[in-house]
Amino acid sequence: MKILMVTAEAVPFAKTGGLADMVSALAIQLTKMGHDVKIVLPRYYKIDRKKLTLIPGAMAVAAGQTEAWTAVYTTTMPGCENLPVYFIDHEQAYGRDGVYGVAGETDFHDNPYRFSLLAHAAFQLCRKLGWYPDIMHCHDWSTGLVPVLLKNVCRFCGFEKTASVLTIHNQGYQGQYSKDSFPALGIDWGLYYGAGFEHQGGINFLQAGVSCADMITTVSPTYAKEIQTSEGGFGMDGLLRVRSDVIKGILNGADLRQWNPVTDKKIPFNYSSKDFSGKAKCKAELQKKMGLEVNPDIPLIGIVTRLVDQKGIAEVFAPTYGSIYNICTSMNVQFAILGSGETWCENEIRTLQSKLPNMRAFIGYDDALSHLIEAGSDFFLMPSKYEPCGLNQIYSMLYGTLPIVRKTGGLADTVENYNQETGEGTGFVFENLTPSAVYNTVGWAVWTYYNKKDHLRKMQLAGMNKTFGWDEAADKYLEVYKEALARGCNL
Repeated sequence: MKILMVTAEAVPFAKTGGLADMVSALAIQLTKMGHDVKIVLPRYYKIDRKKLTLIPGAMAVAAGQTEAWTAVYTTTMPGCENLPVYFIDHEQAYGRDGVYGVAGETDFHDNPYRFSLLAHAAFQLCRKLGWYPDIMHCHDWSTGLVPVLLKNVCRFCGFEKTASVLTIHNQGYQGQYSKDSFPALGIDWGLYYGAGFEHQGGINFLQAGVSCADMITTVSPTYAKEIQTSEGGFGMDGLLRVRSDVIKGILNGADLRQWNPVTDKKIPFNYSSKDFSGKAKCKAELQKKMGLEVNPDIPLIGIVTRLVDQKGIAEVFAPTYGSIYNICTSMNVQFAILGSGETWCENEIRTLQSKLPNMRAFIGYDDALSHLIEAGSDFFLMPSKYEPCGLNQIYSMLYGTLPIVRKTGGLADTVENYNQETGEGTGFVFENLTPSAVYNTVGWAVWTYYNKKDHLRKMQLAGMNKTFGWDEAADKYLEVYKEALARGCNL
C-alpha cells in the first residue's frame, strides 16, 4: 500500500507526547513490511533546514482566504532510509518555537490556519510528487481537516482511490476555536455544518475529522469503548456512538530499539530476565542520583509523568488530601519522581520533598533519568484518570518494574492484576481514582515486596517476557486500511 502519515509531530523531529513516537514507529514498521510510506509535518523553527534537502520549486497551497506559498524540505527517517519525511516550510505559520503553543499558553491563536495549511499542503505535496496514496492516515485534532478535504473537496481531483484513517490519541484535545476562525480553513461555508465543524457555536477540528473519516482508530481497545461514554467522550460521545461501526482500538507497540534493558545505553548497567544483577545496581545508582538512602531492601517507586490533571496528580500530590505524604510517613518506601507541568503541583512536590527524606524529585524532563527510573525502580505508579494507551507501564514491565495503575484505557489492556493466591499477574490495578485507592494499592504492592518475594519475581519475569513490538499492531492497521478503502472508495 501507499500510505501518507499526516501529523503535527514525529520523533525525532518534533514531539510533545506519545503521538510522535507512535507515528514514527508505525511508519517504520510498515516500511519494513514492504509498504510505500511517507510522513508529512510542519517544519518548525527548531528543525534545522541545513540538515534537510530542499525540493525545487515553491508549492502553492490554497489555505485561508488567499493562496500561500510554501517550500518543501525532505530527509529520511533515522534508521529507516526507505522512509522519506517531508516538511512544509512556511515562516508565518511554523517559524516559531512550540508545536501547538508555548509554555504558559494553551494554544497559538492562529492554530486553525496553521493546521489547515498542513492539511491542504498534504494534498498538494502528493500532486507535486505525482504520488497518490491509498491511505491518508491522520493523527488527532490537528489533522482533522484532512478527512474533510478528502471527502468533500479532493476525492474527485486525483484522490478517487484514496481513503482516510483518523487516529484519536487523546479525546480530551479536540481543537475547539471560535467560529470567526472558520475562514482560515480555506473551505466553503457550507461545510461548517455539512462536515461537522459546528460545536456550541464554534468549530471543532476533531469532531469534523470524526464525522468525515472513512475509519477511526484509538490507541487501545479499551479506550475505543471509553470515548463512546459520557465520561470519556468529552462531549463527542453521541457522535462517536453513531460512528461506532468504523471505530477500532489498536494497542500501541513500544520502540524496543530504545526500551530494552539488555541493550539500553542510557542505563549504567544492563540486565535481562535471566540475570537481574544489573537491575539491583541500577537501583543503587538511582537512589544515589536522587539523594535517597542507598538500601537494596527498601521498595523504590518511580513516577515519570506530565503533572497534569489527566495523570491523577491531585489524588497523589494535592495539599491536605493527596496520598503521597501519608504513604511516605506510614510505609518503609521510597519515591523517585520526574515530571513537570502545573505550577501548583511542581511547588507542592518541592514542599513535600523538603519534609520527606524518602521522596526525591526532579522537576523538568531528562530522558536519561527516565530510563534510569524505569530500570532502578521496583514499582512504577500511574494513577491516570484516563490513559488512551500509555507507554510507561509497558516500559516498566519490560524492565522488570511492576506497574501500579488505575484500570483505564491502555493500562487496563496491558497490566494483569496480581493474584495473591497464585502469584500470577504483571502489576497492581485499582478501579476508582481516589487518594485512599492509591494509598491502599501502593500498600498492597509494598506488602507484597516484603512478604511475597517469590511472587514478586514471578511477576517481574512475566512482564519482561511479554512482547510489545509493532509487528502485531501494524498488521491490525493494515486491516483497518483495507476496510477504509472498501468504505471510502466504494463510490
